[in-house]
Amino acid sequence: MSADFVLRLIGMVVLAVLGWWVGEILGARSGGASYRYILVLSLSGAALGLLITPYITAWPFLAVRRQIRKMPAQQLVAAIVGLIIGLIVAALLAIPISLLPEPVDALLSFAGVVVFSYTGVAIMVMRQRDIFSVIGSRRLGSRDSGDRLPDNQVLLDTSVIIDGRIADVSRTGFIQGTMLVPRFVLNELQHIADSSDSLRRNRGRRGLEMLNKLQKDSTVPILITDMDIDDVREVDDKLVLLAKQLHCAIVTNDYNLNRVAELQGVAVLNVNELANAVRAIYLPGEDMEVKVIQEGKELGQGVGYLDDGTMVVIEDGRRHIGREITVTVTKVLQTAAGRMIFARPEEPAR
Repeated sequence: MSADFVLRLIGMVVLAVLGWWVGEILGARSGGASYRYILVLSLSGAALGLLITPYITAWPFLAVRRQIRKMPAQQLVAAIVGLIIGLIVAALLAIPISLLPEPVDALLSFAGVVVFSYTGVAIMVMRQRDIFSVIGSRRLGSRDSGDRLPDNQVLLDTSVIIDGRIADVSRTGFIQGTMLVPRFVLNELQHIADSSDSLRRNRGRRGLEMLNKLQKDSTVPILITDMDIDDVREVDDKLVLLAKQLHCAIVTNDYNLNRVAELQGVAVLNVNELANAVRAIYLPGEDMEVKVIQEGKELGQGVGYLDDGTMVVIEDGRRHIGREITVTVTKVLQTAAGRMIFARPEEPAR
């Protein structure tokens, strides 16, 4: 027997009894046969209770619970603190209001509770970041100078977990905030790991292994959160909306997610852009050592790679395939895929 059905039965009985009581009062006042009033109102109350009880009991409770589950913890704490402050202000004002004649005092007291409770919650939720920052800075002032404020959170997407470089980045200390992995991202990783396609299955298993490695080796906290966006199905859309709710950045290496998030005003930390930014910079005219490993697209070209993965296209390098040679940089080209270096073999000294 479901809870919904039990609530309908309870509502039916309660409203039937209430209809019986009202029917007796109306029958006594009219001086007629009270059983007619009792019968009609009891049946009406029972039918009404059977119909509307879930709408005024279980359904509002479930709706409030869903909203609370979606709220960030900081926002929920701010709302509770604001409600308490509003109730305290309303209680203090109720003392002078009680001196007014009835029923004005009761009406004004109730109105004060509603108005100040709503105002307290609204102010705390709207200014939660500023208020918690002030509280944190005061706590910082009472500590040793080596302590720091709690850092901002960042969301990890599926692609950056599978990529694995985030584990190395986190150990370097470049990411200071708590790394959050939403449950729907974890579910997507598990779905990929259970795929019938061997390539996708290996990618999913690698992602789960990297997540386990992050939890063990990361220098910053990594948390699995149950916060979700119920009305959205796509994982990328969920991430963007959740990042907007939490006012935090998304860590990714997905180009499309990067652009969509930026269009919606969400900060993005792209691991590929970080990798490109920290690569060694070579200027035209500088020399480097590189091993030629394959042919290029153009006639006579050879291709080699630096330790960081940067492609080096070597003019007239085909004849040096399999050898490590000294080349002179002629041009550096920055593309969407990364940095590309054009060079030619060093001319022998005359």
